[in-house]
Amino acid sequence: MLTSLSIKNYALIEDIQMDLRSGFTIITGETGAGKSIMLGALSLLLGKRADFSAIRDQDKKCVIEGSFNIAAYDLKSLFAEEDLDYEQQTIIRREILPSGKSRAFINDTPANLSSLQVLGERLLDIHSQHETLSLGDNEYQFLVIDSLAKNAGKLKEYQAGLQQLKKLQKQLLELKEEQAQATKEYDYNLFLHTELQQAKLTTGMQEELEERYEELSNVEQLTEQLGSAINNIQQEEIGAAASLREAKNNLQRISGISSNYYQLFERLQSVNIEIDDIATELESALDKVEANPAELEEVNSRLQVLYNLQKKHNVATVDELKQIQEELAQKISVSENADEEIARSEKAIFEKKEELHKIASEIHASRKSIIPKFINEVQTILEDLGMPNATLKIELEQQKEFFSNGQDKLTWLLAANKGGSFNDIKKAASGGELSRIMLAVKSILATYSNLPTIIFDEIDTGVSGDIAQKMAGILQKMGKNMQVIAITHLPQIAGKGDRHFKIYKEDAATSTITNIRELQGEARIEELAMMLGGKNISESAVAHAKALLN
Repeated sequence: MLTSLSIKNYALIEDIQMDLRSGFTIITGETGAGKSIMLGALSLLLGKRADFSAIRDQDKKCVIEGSFNIAAYDLKSLFAEEDLDYEQQTIIRREILPSGKSRAFINDTPANLSSLQVLGERLLDIHSQHETLSLGDNEYQFLVIDSLAKNAGKLKEYQAGLQQLKKLQKQLLELKEEQAQATKEYDYNLFLHTELQQAKLTTGMQEELEERYEELSNVEQLTEQLGSAINNIQQEEIGAAASLREAKNNLQRISGISSNYYQLFERLQSVNIEIDDIATELESALDKVEANPAELEEVNSRLQVLYNLQKKHNVATVDELKQIQEELAQKISVSENADEEIARSEKAIFEKKEELHKIASEIHASRKSIIPKFINEVQTILEDLGMPNATLKIELEQQKEFFSNGQDKLTWLLAANKGGSFNDIKKAASGGELSRIMLAVKSILATYSNLPTIIFDEIDTGVSGDIAQKMAGILQKMGKNMQVIAITHLPQIAGKGDRHFKIYKEDAATSTITNIRELQGEARIEELAMMLGGKNISESAVAHAKALLN
């Protein structure tokens, strides 16, 4: 529960401190005194985004700090999930700096707003005046029923599955679009692929063909030059081979004189062997050289095919053509095998829908089982609140469609009077009736959720007299199990509080500031008397105030 609240330099608040306890606490004050300012500051502790314009003195930082006793609420695992230090007396602090930056701390550890929001949902519920209208909001209606039915785990599982289903459906749509496009281009892609396939592309083939083309195109020159080279080597008296043999013989005769001569002899012998090998290979090469117009034409034809394909596909190498061939094969495969892939995708979607339907049916069953009990509890409270003939009806129908929170259509209907027809709750109930229904709903939720603290901002709108007295009784009863704080204009409710604080404005030297103080004894009687009869306090108003407190 909230044990203390400190607000500094926020809107009209200069510096206030509230020490709070369990039970039922009342906050009163004239319209415009600053009650909404206090709630605005408190909402910053729950993760609301900060507004720099809310700083009172923009040369100083604004600080809002709340201390919460959480020992009884089993929140250690939540702190671990959010990577926060757990303390039984947890302190949440928000700072808005003059630079406009906002900072948050939980137990002096920097925290992001999402952590504040997650923790805040488990610590505090602020019911604003406008929230009463949310009774007619379908999302809120589901929230109430699912909270009572304890559907949080199942809903999380369902929503994860729904995300997967949407992903599968998107993939199927993309697959069908690809198939449609591939079908349009199938014939042309098949033609291009066949053309490349017929070229029998292999790495290095272009270089080999170009080399062979040069050989076949220069047969006459090759024959002439190879023949001359052989002749220059092998002529009997003046050929290179004969000259080298003679030089080798000369050195052989003196090789025994010195190791230098012997090494020269060996080198000439190696050269002699090498030139004989060269002569042999030249003769072999010459034997292979022959004019072959047919082969020349074939090689030229294959090269022209390659050049034309490279120009067509705007590439420069055979390897690039091979890459294009693979890409075309993939496109053709998509078109030829799309039906199988689509069938597999549709099967996966069907299976996921079956899985989701099973979870949604479990959610539906738990909702259906809790609704009669909830209706009975609401109507019991409404009877105490002066609506004995009001009948709440909640319709729950399972649909085929998958919604964000299941497959259900939920409708809250109300017959406000005996024998009256049922209508949508927001149309059937007046403002005062909506306030009473909301109080009934909140009191039931509080019992189920084990929430530490709830703050009601004028839940009594539209009610007065005996009904206000009964509302006060319910709030007081709620305060026995949790911390209840009520901001009210009604003395019947204010008189039921265990503690009473007053928010008021006062003029300082250069400005107006909002302050707060706890009322006790005569001060509280005086406040209630003013709420009953205005600033001119009569004896009867004082007597009535004392009666309310008793």
